[in-house]
Amino acid sequence: MFKQLSTKYFNWILIIGAILFVFEIIFFHGGSLFSALISGFFVYFSWKRLHSLWWKIVFAISLISFTFSFFNLLAIRFFIVAAIVFFILNYIKSTQEPSQETPEFPEKDYERETMTYVEPLFDERFFDDYRTEETAYQWKDVNMHGIFGDRIIDLSNTVLPNDTAVISIRHLIGNIEIYVPYEVEVSIHHSSVFGRASIFGEYHQRLMNKSIHYETESYSVTYPRVKIITSIFSGDIEVKRV
Repeated sequence: MFKQLSTKYFNWILIIGAILFVFEIIFFHGGSLFSALISGFFVYFSWKRLHSLWWKIVFAISLISFTFSFFNLLAIRFFIVAAIVFFILNYIKSTQEPSQETPEFPEKDYERETMTYVEPLFDERFFDDYRTEETAYQWKDVNMHGIFGDRIIDLSNTVLPNDTAVISIRHLIGNIEIYVPYEVEVSIHHSSVFGRASIFGEYHQRLMNKSIHYETESYSVTYPRVKIITSIFSGDIEVKRV
């Protein structure tokens, strides 16, 4: 259904939603937004400690509070109403103008290129931890994003290509750990709003809305090498040799 929604209308929905977020912050002093954020933090921290009965209670209360606060946001209500309206309009249009599928055949075979689908190293999951396999695995460039959870990538169990391997991680809350073999050169670009960094013994105790960039001595002339690009809102990053 949503495939029929043009990018233009989708962008307008996002813009109006963002305006409602700002409106709620300015005129309602955050309203349910801050409550949802606080509840979300408690959901995350209690979820990591569910082995304790006390934290299970905290998790249940926080999850209920987060759900009510989340759906009480003006922007979320707008998105729900927009989805319902779009569904109704799309249903009315489909009953009045039934779609007719006509097969299309390419005029010449050379107009289509041969493509091979490559399975990603990770499946995208917003609320879970990631860790590379502890046994040997085939290397594939990493491009991942998430909301909650830790990210652990161990390069000692794979064979990197004789080229530049790429690790790109965009994350909201959680820690990132990357283990690199001694014979591999490294370049790392890291940006953080809140957090700490440990890069091969170089420590940054407070990264407040700051970016850092490090390269090993022979990165520009030696292979194999890995380029690491990470962006995180709140969390620590550690890159070390194994």
